[in-house]
Amino acid sequence: MSALRIAARALPIALPIALAVAVLASASFAQQPPASPASPASPAPKPAAKPAAPKPAAPKPAAGETQPNLLGQYGDWGAYTASPGGHKICFALAKPKTSTTEPPGRSRDQSYMFVSSRPAENVKNEVSVMIGYPFKTTSDATAEIGGAKFAMYTQNDGAWIKNVAEEARMVDAMRKGSDLTVKGTSGRGTQSTDQYSLKGLAQALDKVEQECR
Repeated sequence: MSALRIAARALPIALPIALAVAVLASASFAQQPPASPASPASPAPKPAAKPAAPKPAAPKPAAGETQPNLLGQYGDWGAYTASPGGHKICFALAKPKTSTTEPPGRSRDQSYMFVSSRPAENVKNEVSVMIGYPFKTTSDATAEIGGAKFAMYTQNDGAWIKNVAEEARMVDAMRKGSDLTVKGTSGRGTQSTDQYSLKGLAQALDKVEQECR
């Protein structure tokens, strides 16, 4: 993968992480009613073709721009929309049903998976994972759905499908599958296994597509 491609993937992640913290700060966002005060967050977009300059210390955006709005809860997946920087994004979001580490008991932040669309960047159904720890440098994560296995490029604590040509096939497998397993290795050598339920994902993606055409 070229250095430009890697940079493009890494740059857009700062804002989604901040937004995701807002979602996960709520004890059980999957059960939140649409009007819940602890609104959801935005997805971790994988590097779109055009990287936006990162602004780690940027001023806080206006409340209405980054505050995610719940469009609907479908099984284990929520469909959300937000407009960071005035650019509308829509995404489906879920937390894993089970998480394990080897060695056992290693601490990590909450992990979660996004499938997001950003019309302004011509990005549709981009799959990304926030793993809850910094990945081991130059290591790949893997996502497995049924018998299909997909390598995921990693950067810091984010992961995206390594071969973007396979992304449509991955999303199709996710729509039809019952669960998805993500495995990764942290910089400390901890191996993690997260299993996500795919129940409701197809409906959440339909809602996302309807909202972000």
